[in-house]
Amino acid sequence: MITVAVIGATGYAGAELARLLLGHPAVGKLVLASSSAEGESMGSVYPNLLGGQGGNAFPELRFVSPEAAVESADVVFSSLPHGIAEEHAARTRPRGALLIDLSADFRFGDDEATFKAVYGKPYRHPELHAESVYGLPELNRAKLAKAKVIGNPGCYPTSASLGLFPGLAKGVFKTEGIIIDAASGVTGAGKEPTKTTHYSEAADSITPYKIGEHRHAPEIERNLAAMAGRPVEAIFTPHLAPMGRGIVSTIYAPLVSPIEAGALRELYASFYSKEPFVRVLPVGAIATNRNVRMSNYCDISLHLARGGRTAIVISAIDNMVKGAAGQAIQNMNIALGLDEGSGISMLPPAF
Repeated sequence: MITVAVIGATGYAGAELARLLLGHPAVGKLVLASSSAEGESMGSVYPNLLGGQGGNAFPELRFVSPEAAVESADVVFSSLPHGIAEEHAARTRPRGALLIDLSADFRFGDDEATFKAVYGKPYRHPELHAESVYGLPELNRAKLAKAKVIGNPGCYPTSASLGLFPGLAKGVFKTEGIIIDAASGVTGAGKEPTKTTHYSEAADSITPYKIGEHRHAPEIERNLAAMAGRPVEAIFTPHLAPMGRGIVSTIYAPLVSPIEAGALRELYASFYSKEPFVRVLPVGAIATNRNVRMSNYCDISLHLARGGRTAIVISAIDNMVKGAAGQAIQNMNIALGLDEGSGISMLPPAF
């Protein structure tokens, strides 16, 4: 059994990590850390995680300081704003503990120039970035099995990348002219409220934002290039949708040559045949966030337009699970040699 710490456990992704890790069969002790809620109980912040009531209920957990949480944990999940995880990794790495960062700090590996251009901060521990692994299992599973520092992907890049990987890997999609329109639930903006996420602003409206300049775009193009083996140009436009959680990416990919829907679906099904959390839907079905909600699955549906010259790929995930906490636990399972689905194999609810 392992000891796991979650730093930043009062945020949305941190709370989701706590919910999932409390049911993980390999987790013997869970330590939750928060600078803002130290000493408070988890149930007082998130009543859905209220513990301590008879039967098989888990014990009531109280937040400790981040420093105390890091000291003895075998695995540390850092669910903090960008620019903080490096220092925690510097503490965990010497003693061989595994650190999984849910911010962007380790998503670009040793490419400090791109990270600085996108996030405006230099690396303080370049040696940690040089050995870190980007945590998209469908891309880097072999490297993740040996990792000690993992950069969890962004939620939008997860959905977009999984939607495009097979077509790029097999050379059926062109590497330019790709358009990604993606809509995310309000939890994607984080727990701290803003004018944009206020109910009266977000409800009853779908709002495009950061058009042509979203910081996930370089991450997406980097992933696509890694799969295609050459640079890929993609236009990415995010949208805020009036829902709590989920991402639906509608992707337009020009085809090298026309293809039938059944053949394209077979290509995707073959490519993902050994992936436990990617479901390629039958021809005619449409992927929606409703059918992946509260799960670690990515659903993909495939469609054609313009006489079979353009593929339309719909890729749906839960931004809090496969887009954040669930994928982080999937990475932990791989890195520790556990069953990949441990703690995250739940099916989506019907409604």
